[in-house]
Amino acid sequence: MEKLVLYEETEYGILTLNRPNKRNAISRKMAQQLEDILDDIKQRPIKFLLIRSEGSGVFCAGGDLTELHGDLNEEEAYEALHIMKTVLHKILTFPVPTICLLQGNALGGGCELATACDFRLVKEDTTFGFVQSNLGILPGWGGGAILYKKVAKNFAFQWLTKGSIYGASYLYEKGWIHSIIKKDDWKDVDTFLQPYLSKSYDQMCFLKAQFLEALEVEELYEAMDRESRRAAKLWPSEHHQQAVNAFLQR
Repeated sequence: MEKLVLYEETEYGILTLNRPNKRNAISRKMAQQLEDILDDIKQRPIKFLLIRSEGSGVFCAGGDLTELHGDLNEEEAYEALHIMKTVLHKILTFPVPTICLLQGNALGGGCELATACDFRLVKEDTTFGFVQSNLGILPGWGGGAILYKKVAKNFAFQWLTKGSIYGASYLYEKGWIHSIIKKDDWKDVDTFLQPYLSKSYDQMCFLKAQFLEALEVEELYEAMDRESRRAAKLWPSEHHQQAVNAFLQR
């Protein structure tokens, strides 16, 4: 089986999206591999889980539109979106902190995936966009619902509605990004992980448990599912079909 997701382990786990030739767009097979790995490692005694991707320019371009195409009806769309909603929830509720290392830009579902992580460390001059509203839909994996828990609600509403693409400095000010790493320092990223490595495994488990209590994750999952169902309801719309077709014909 083609390994679209890689995993290795030291004091912490490293999960790598491995589809750089497709801008790390998430296919159904890739989503299933993500879910399987997360299930396999959730009880491992790692201090944190680092999520990264191969390639230089793009962290993740979102869902693979050759599979998530505009011809799906509402129920087909909901079924197709469901697995990544489950993956995001598993990342959100992972027993130790999750750190997203963004070496490149992220759009749409790529931003949903990053938002599900607890901390986002990015390379300077990268850009990020919840652009789903520009495609006539909503975030399909529940990432918009998570965004409301991670940043100020009025900013989340604005970002989701406008579908804007923002630079790293602006999103650092808004609290979505936790650290901006200069290009010259990127190869020494372990330096930026030291504050997390210096804690014990038990500390990390307790810190994450406290954070999950504050997030009220059971109610949050319901909000994620509502968002996914609303996205599926918009999926067959003419607006969305035209937007997807225009994207695929570029």
